[in-house]
Amino acid sequence: MSLFSLFGRAAETPDAQRKTVETGHVRLIVTGALFMVAFSVIAGRMVDVMVLKGADSQPQRRLAQTVDHRMQRADIVDRNGVLLATSLPTVSLYAKPKEILDANEATAKLLRVLPELSHTEVLNKLSGERGFIYLRRNLTPRQQYDVNALGIPGLYFEDGERRVYPQGPLAAHVVGMTDLDNKGIAGIEKTFDGALTGRQPLALALDLRVQTVLRDELRRAIADFSAVGATGVVMDVRSGEMLAMVSLPDFDPNAPSTATEEARFNRTTLGVYEMGSTFKLFNTAAALDAGIANPDSVFDATNPIQISRFSISDYHSLKRPMSVAEILVHSSNVGSAKMAMSLGGERQKEFLGRLGMLRPVAIELPEVGSPLVPSPWREISTMTISYGHGMAVTPLHLASGVGALINGGWFRQPTLLRQDPQTPVPARRVVDDRTSKNMRKMMRMVVEEGTGGKADVPGYQVGGKTGTAEKAGGAGGYRTKSLLSSFVGAFPMNDPRYVVLVMVDEPHGTKESFGYATGGWVAAPPVSRIVAQIAPMLGIGPVLEAQAAVPVQKASTRERAIVAVE
Repeated sequence: MSLFSLFGRAAETPDAQRKTVETGHVRLIVTGALFMVAFSVIAGRMVDVMVLKGADSQPQRRLAQTVDHRMQRADIVDRNGVLLATSLPTVSLYAKPKEILDANEATAKLLRVLPELSHTEVLNKLSGERGFIYLRRNLTPRQQYDVNALGIPGLYFEDGERRVYPQGPLAAHVVGMTDLDNKGIAGIEKTFDGALTGRQPLALALDLRVQTVLRDELRRAIADFSAVGATGVVMDVRSGEMLAMVSLPDFDPNAPSTATEEARFNRTTLGVYEMGSTFKLFNTAAALDAGIANPDSVFDATNPIQISRFSISDYHSLKRPMSVAEILVHSSNVGSAKMAMSLGGERQKEFLGRLGMLRPVAIELPEVGSPLVPSPWREISTMTISYGHGMAVTPLHLASGVGALINGGWFRQPTLLRQDPQTPVPARRVVDDRTSKNMRKMMRMVVEEGTGGKADVPGYQVGGKTGTAEKAGGAGGYRTKSLLSSFVGAFPMNDPRYVVLVMVDEPHGTKESFGYATGGWVAAPPVSRIVAQIAPMLGIGPVLEAQAAVPVQKASTRERAIVAVE
C-alpha cells in the first residue's frame, strides 16, 4: 500500500468508514448464504444417491430397511395381576430376492453373523423368484445391528412383536400359545384371539400361587409312584372359577417346537376317562335326591352280582347288608349297583344330564373332550356307571359335578375368567339342599372312616371320595395293571368353598404303599398337602372339629325302611 493511499484513507470521513464496514458485512452474509445453499444441495444429492437410489448406483453401502408391521396383543394375567403372557418388540429379517445382486456373496455374509442358518436354505431363498421371503424371525438387537452393518441390498427388517410367557410351563395348557405371526393356536390365546388384539389385559381366574402348589404336588406324585402323567384342578364352588388347572406332562410355550404330542395334550379338559369309584358320589346323590333312599337305607351287599357273563364284586367285601353311607364310605360296587337298579336307568341318565355329564364342558378353551356315553343305555350300563365304569368323562366334568353336590345343590359353569365378586354368578339347581347337606356329611365320613383317610388335614374338614379305575384296553376289555388313581375332595365341608381333584395316570405301588397304587394311597396324600398349603393363602383358617361338625339331614321313619334289591 502506498503512502498516498494511507493518507487518503486517513482523510475519509466517519460516515464513509461506516458505509464501508456495512458493505463488507452484507457481502459476508451473502457469501455465507450461498455456501449454505450449495452445501444443502450437495447433502440432498448425497442422500438421494446413497440411500434412495443405492440399489442402482452404490448397492454395497445400502442399509437394510425396516418396515413397520407392529401387532398389538394384550397381556394375560392371573387373578392377582401376575403376568402370564405378554409381547415384546422384535424385528424379523426378510428379503426380496429380485433385489439381491449376488446371492452367493449375500449368503456367505449372512452366515457370518447368523451362523445358525442353513447355507443351502438361505442360498435357495435368495436365489428364488419370490417377491418376499423370511430369513430369520425375532432377531436380537445385536443381530439386527450386525445384519444391518453388512449393507446387503434386498434385505429388510419387519418390526413386530414376539409373544413371551414369563411363567414358562406353569400354566401352559390354560394360557396356550401363538404362532410365528402372533395368532392364537391353543388355549386362552386361541379362544380370545380377537379380544386380545386390544390393550386391556385379560384377567384369568387362575391364582398362580395355587397353580404352583398343585403342579408341584402332581409332579411329586408322578415321581413317587413312577406314573406316566397326572392332572388336577382347584375350583371355587361358589363362582365356578378355576383357581388352578394342571396337566402333566406339560410344555414350555416359549419353545413350542420342543413339546411332544403327549405334552401338548390337556388331560384335564380333553382327556375322557372312566372315573371309577369317584362316580359313586353321583350315584348316591341321585338316589337321595329321587327319594328312593336316605343315608340310613340298606342294600344287601353280601354276595357279588352275576349278570350274564359279568360279575360285579367288591374289592374288600364286608359280606353283609350295608347302609347308603356305608356303601360310600367303604366303596362297595355291589351296593352301588343295587342302589342304581332301584333308581333305574332313565332317572340315572337324567340326573347325570343335569350335572352336565352328557355333553362337553362349556369352558373357555378350544381343547375340550366329549363324554363317551353308552347307547343304548342298558341294565348293565346302569350298574357299571354307578361305580364309574361304562361311561367316560373329563376330570373337569367330575370336579364341576362334585362342586354342585356340595355347594347347596347349585350347578355353576366352570370358568377360567376372573369373575366380579359383586356380580351374581348364573346357577341352576340340580339337587335339593337336604341332598347336598347329606352328601357333605358322607364325604366327610369317607375321610374320617373310609378309604380317603390320607386326604385329611386337621382343622380343615376335608371330605371326598377315592377312585381307582382300570384303563380300557383292546376288544372292550381292561388293562388290570394300568390304573387311573384319583381323589376328589372339598373343604371345608361345614361350609364348602373349594373342590380339589388329583388324578394320577398309571401309578405303580411302592414299598411305602405296600405295593398298592389305589386312589387312597396315590391321590389322597397330594390332596392333603395341597389343602394344607393353599388354605392359608386363600384366607381359610383352621377350626375345631366340634365347631365344624356337618349335621346329617335325618329322614322320616318311612324313608329309613330297608331297601332290598336282588
